[in-house]
Amino acid sequence: MRLKITPCHCSPTEIKLHKLSAILEIHFDDGSIFEMPGEYLRVYTQSAEAVGHGPGQETLQIGKQDVTITDVRPVGNYAIALTFSDGHDSGIYSWDLLYKLGSEFPLLWSNYLEQLRAAGISRKSPLKN
Repeated sequence: MRLKITPCHCSPTEIKLHKLSAILEIHFDDGSIFEMPGEYLRVYTQSAEAVGHGPGQETLQIGKQDVTITDVRPVGNYAIALTFSDGHDSGIYSWDLLYKLGSEFPLLWSNYLEQLRAAGISRKSPLKN
């Protein structure tokens, strides 16, 4: 799902990956602290696989309820790259994107669940080939 990202003008002061709970915890220099599940971050990847190369090319991400984060790598001084247990590793998560995902978690998660419902897909449904 393509997101409109606006600059947050903040930087993370701490990033923790809680592997058992599959939660990425990020502290920002404005005092904000966000905890985001691996599934949520995987669903909202801004990689071409999910959002395509232009408007209207987005692909609804399904079957990601058991996806976890397996690695966090820095990308310069502006982002991190996440590797997920489903093999996805091409998404770059800028500080602005992570701030948006953290601060708008309830709304964005609700939107995702509604898109699944509208498509007739259960979040707990296994992938079908």
